[in-house]
Amino acid sequence: HLEEAAIGGHPDARAMLGAIEGHNGRVERSAKHFIIGAKLGHDFSLEMVKLGYQNGSVSKEDFASALRAHQAAVDATKSTQRDEGEAAQIH
Repeated sequence: HLEEAAIGGHPDARAMLGAIEGHNGRVERSAKHFIIGAKLGHDFSLEMVKLGYQNGSVSKEDFASALRAHQAAVDATKSTQRDEGEAAQIH
């Protein structure tokens, strides 16, 4: 079911598959899952892509692409109405 969720666009599922693949020694597949998760706006996945870049398992181009797409995904979820709602909950 995890694969189906990942294919369906669930970033947590992508991160979990990335972790499983990494644990099983499939670094390249792990990196691909984390890159996709990061592009969907998943913060942990972006951190894993960053670590992959630092240790040489993720290219500079893939890291830069994931970083740009992550920021775009995060920006797409922002709205004035949501920000006002969150501010109202805090106070």
